[in-house]
Amino acid sequence: INPSPSHAKSGAEDSSDKYAPKFVQQYEDFIQDPEGWQYKDVKVGSGETTLEKGDRAVFEWSGYTIGYFGRPFEAKGGPQGGAFDKDTDFSRTVIGSGTLVPGVEKALMSMRTGGLRQVIVPYGPLSYPSNDLEHTQFGPKPTTFSGQRALNFVLENPRVDRTLLFNIKLVRIDKANGKGGFNRG
Repeated sequence: INPSPSHAKSGAEDSSDKYAPKFVQQYEDFIQDPEGWQYKDVKVGSGETTLEKGDRAVFEWSGYTIGYFGRPFEAKGGPQGGAFDKDTDFSRTVIGSGTLVPGVEKALMSMRTGGLRQVIVPYGPLSYPSNDLEHTQFGPKPTTFSGQRALNFVLENPRVDRTLLFNIKLVRIDKANGKGGFNRG
C-alpha cells in the first residue's frame, strides 16, 4: 500500500529504522501543519496574545503513545494518594530556548491562554531525540519512572509506530520584559 499525499513523513531515516513505519496516520478531525505535526483545538483560548520567541509558556500536559496502544507516559487526573501522589506544578519553557520537543513548541506558539489543544507529533525531527533517553535536554519530561519507561519503550523500538499525542493546556503567557525577566501574564 502506498501512502497517500495526506500522510506526513516521520523523518526517521537511519539504518536502525529499517522496519519503522514511514508515515503517520492522518486524522480527519485534526489540522495538518505543513511541517508534519497535526492538531485539534478542543478549546480555543480567550487570551489576547500569543507566544513569541523569548516569552515563557506556563502549561499543563499529558502524553500518549498513540502509535502503540495509546499508552500514557504522562497522565493527569489519575489515582490519588500514596505512591500515586505527585506534584501538580505546571511545566514552563522559554519559547525558542531549544528545550522543548519541537512539535510541542510549535503547537504552543499559536495558542492563546486557556486553550486546550491535542497535538500529534510524528517520530523524527519534531519529536524527542534518540540520544536523550533521560529527557534532560528536551521536555516535557515524564514525571514518573514508569512514564519515562513507557515513552522510551516506544522511542527505542523501530518496529512500532512512534507517533505521540500530547494534550496541552496553555495556563499563562509570561511576556519577556527585555531585561532577562518576565512580566507575569
